[in-house]
Amino acid sequence: MAITTEPAAPTTETPPTPETPAEPPAPAKDGKASKPAKDGKASKDGKASKDGWQVNSPLVLTMVLLLVVLAQAPIRTALSAPVMQSWMTVFVAVVVQALPFLVLGVLLSAAIAVFVPATWFTRALPNNPVLAVPVAGMAGAILPGCECASVPVAGALVRRGVTPAAAIAFLLSAPAINPIVLTATAVAFPRNPEMVLARFVGSLLVACVMGWLWTRLGRTDWLKLPAHEPHAGETKGAAFWGSVRHDVMQAGGFLVLGAMSAATLKAVAPASWLRTAADNPVVAILALSILAVLLSICSEADAFVAASLTQFSLTAKLAFLVVGPMIDLKLFAMQAGTFGRGFAMRFAPATFVLAIAGAVVTSAVLL
Repeated sequence: MAITTEPAAPTTETPPTPETPAEPPAPAKDGKASKPAKDGKASKDGKASKDGWQVNSPLVLTMVLLLVVLAQAPIRTALSAPVMQSWMTVFVAVVVQALPFLVLGVLLSAAIAVFVPATWFTRALPNNPVLAVPVAGMAGAILPGCECASVPVAGALVRRGVTPAAAIAFLLSAPAINPIVLTATAVAFPRNPEMVLARFVGSLLVACVMGWLWTRLGRTDWLKLPAHEPHAGETKGAAFWGSVRHDVMQAGGFLVLGAMSAATLKAVAPASWLRTAADNPVVAILALSILAVLLSICSEADAFVAASLTQFSLTAKLAFLVVGPMIDLKLFAMQAGTFGRGFAMRFAPATFVLAIAGAVVTSAVLL
């Protein structure tokens, strides 16, 4: 009876033959998984292995350490070469000198961005935009902050009703003339203390001129107002440490890249090339200005990179120090994201040209 009922079931269910292929996919999945036990494990574990072998920081670090252990002898031979010893000396010197200033600057800039209310700036600035520009520029001298923090702070100022011209002046001056940056410049140029004053005057001059230019030529449709506060909805402590972690990772990465580039330029580039570029004042200024844009070094650390380029004149180094905190690759991306691409496309070239001109004029007077 059981045997007859079993065939009867298939005969009655033969009409829904379309459903019988539909059911095999479910078993087919199981079949796939259990088809060959090995393949089943491979596909089943394939998921786990896919997740387990994702490229992430610990995996990359482990692989790098493994390669270093396996290639000890070639690495020792390569590092013992005179060129590599010179490269390592410059790289370590730049990083060790700059790192304390970078960390201190990041801590202070995060504290200002999180704990200083933007309404304080509104109350402190004059209502007249022409007067508000130099006041906002000078505010950058007493409020430490790297360029990574100055962009969101300037966005908060615009959002709270501060005139864009004053916000632009603060955006440009804060990373360039704050006490941490000026102290780092004095440490990097112990034999040229006039570089500190020249950097302060040149950067403040460019910041004010850019702010005044906005009052005359700027249009509101060029500026996309920021829609929300950074770290909105977080506690102040969480926002502070989040800002610190973000800025340390970002600024630290650019510091390492800048130190590597400076060390490579110093150790690998033929001395004749550097002398040729350094001997021509115009080429030297343009070369270091473009280098400042490409390296994107944090303003707390750029003085040590500039000081390591001993072949170049003080004017070229000053151009490097004035241009870098005002416009570089990461700043362009941050400004475009905060204020809009139309603003960044107009703001970046004007700032670059004015920063070079300001550095040259300041150098002619003070250096």
